[in-house]
Amino acid sequence: MDWWEPVRAYCERTGAGFWDEPLNALSNGAFLIAAALLLRRERRAAAPDPVARALAGLVGLIGIGSFLFHTLAVRWAELADVLPIALFIHVYFFLALHRLLGLRAAVAFSLTLLFAGAAAAFEPALSALAGRPLGPATNDSIAYAPALLALLGIGAILRAGTPNRRAAGTALIGIAGLFLVSLTARTLDPVLCPVLPTGTHGLWHLLNAGVLYGLVRTASRFRAAGRREGAPALSA
Repeated sequence: MDWWEPVRAYCERTGAGFWDEPLNALSNGAFLIAAALLLRRERRAAAPDPVARALAGLVGLIGIGSFLFHTLAVRWAELADVLPIALFIHVYFFLALHRLLGLRAAVAFSLTLLFAGAAAAFEPALSALAGRPLGPATNDSIAYAPALLALLGIGAILRAGTPNRRAAGTALIGIAGLFLVSLTARTLDPVLCPVLPTGTHGLWHLLNAGVLYGLVRTASRFRAAGRREGAPALSA
């Protein structure tokens, strides 16, 4: 693979220049703002959450990686974009199982590995059933469907638990709704290009920053609530 091969994947990019995706590039500032707000909350918290701090740093890294991709638009920058996102998805999946559902770390880790395998097979399996590749048809947004389904599934399970778990479940389901809207914006980017030259990918960034902020805050709030109830086993 040529790591310096140009990538022209979004409606806004019409050339090979650094600032040929200005909205897509600058909208990544939302991730940095979300990360800064999360870190500020943790600095002011009576019992800081080191996991929330690490996730906040990862949110900032997502913004930096995405900025690199939408300015340099080459293959290695594409990896800098997608790898931090994939890492956040799988770390949060583990955290949700361990902290929110109260599963033992070894069990949560094993299920996370199964989720990673299922997520990797999701699009190829559906494409095989459909008889055509679904990645291009969805602007590759189908790759995020397993994360959306995981949010909804874990949220639904939590809704059947204790009051604190129900609150966490309601939050995750609400965040999943916002994630669905952001995925729609990502999917429609090439479709709306003829009538909206800037595309809608920048909206995906703005909404997704809210999604990640909400996920980290939910995990942090539930940890604090669990401690007040005397349930330290639910903390990561």
